[in-house]
Amino acid sequence: MTSPTPQVVPTTAYQSEIYLAGLSGTTPALPTDLTRLEALAEQKLDSGPFWYVAGGAGTGATMRANRAAMDTWRIVPRMLREATQRRLATTVLGTELPAPVLLAPVGVQSIVHPDGELAVARAAAELGVPIVLSTASSYTIEEVAEASGAGPRWYQLYWPTEDEVTISLLGRARAAGYTTLVVTLDTWTLGYRPHDLDQSYLPFIRGVGTAIPFSDPAFRAKLAAAPEDDLMAAVGRWLPMFTGTALRWDRLPLLREHWDGPIVLKGVQHPEDARRAIEAGMDGIVVSNHGGRQVDGAVAALDTLPGIVAAVDGRAAVLFDSGVRTGADVFKALALGADAVLLARPYVYGLALAGQDGVRHVLRSLLTELDVTLGLAGYADVAELTPDALVYGRP
Repeated sequence: MTSPTPQVVPTTAYQSEIYLAGLSGTTPALPTDLTRLEALAEQKLDSGPFWYVAGGAGTGATMRANRAAMDTWRIVPRMLREATQRRLATTVLGTELPAPVLLAPVGVQSIVHPDGELAVARAAAELGVPIVLSTASSYTIEEVAEASGAGPRWYQLYWPTEDEVTISLLGRARAAGYTTLVVTLDTWTLGYRPHDLDQSYLPFIRGVGTAIPFSDPAFRAKLAAAPEDDLMAAVGRWLPMFTGTALRWDRLPLLREHWDGPIVLKGVQHPEDARRAIEAGMDGIVVSNHGGRQVDGAVAALDTLPGIVAAVDGRAAVLFDSGVRTGADVFKALALGADAVLLARPYVYGLALAGQDGVRHVLRSLLTELDVTLGLAGYADVAELTPDALVYGRP
């Protein structure tokens, strides 16, 4: 299924709107430097929700590596090239994108704002940017689809250990118009996250982020009492079903049997795993270390991207996430071979600070910066980007 053509094309219009609004004394409600949002979110949120979003595994070394890699790759602007009009639009796995950006799957968004995934879906649909809905959503598959309207949407699976539940979730997502399945591989058990541990904070054990399984008929059929009547029993049934059991390559045929659209494996960090994914008939991969939330001291996601792109060699879509904060970061990932980039923490901070308006602001800022950066670097189309647009050096 091909998603509807996006109605809003990102341009420098947002930049112009901001400057013109200044004539009447109006300035943006949120910073346009998206790296400043985290500190503002920390001031607003309780420490449990904030660190659940902002924290990483162990000492945070992988998170720091992600950002250091972004700083180490440097853009080399080219001069006297026609780039007055830019084209950011692309198509990835049958989904038409106004720019090569998607909203990454982030669970339990209601811990930062009561509207959670609904606000994010509405903001994304306004701009034609796809959301990737997490299995750990605070709202159901169907509720988020309704909020998305005609907007493009993909579904991310935390793979249950019981096949009947998996099949039911996949069927619901397809029926609700989700076109691509994203299977997260690197979170089959929770990473060692000191900020969460020190506060004994895990939303799922409180029944938060469980709207999708708790509304699922196959899951509910396994309960002695409905989740509304016995929340802790439902939580106790769900937690071991989606965490604690390692995933295996030999289980992939189940997904292909019950999902007739593209399938993407998220969390690939080694070229050999990328090759195996293609051999298994997968349509794409996401190069990701889960934003540094799973393995402390792991390789930066951006540093693994070139080798994985070479291993894939055009046989599948390659997407990228982990460490993306700015339009310039998106430019760098695209230049290193990514077909599209997933944005995560910045839009969650925007949600925390201003709900739907905050998510819209983050997206418009990011896309505007990407557009301006593309043009000033001497490129008229994101399809023109290659590693020649960058050099590798000291940050």
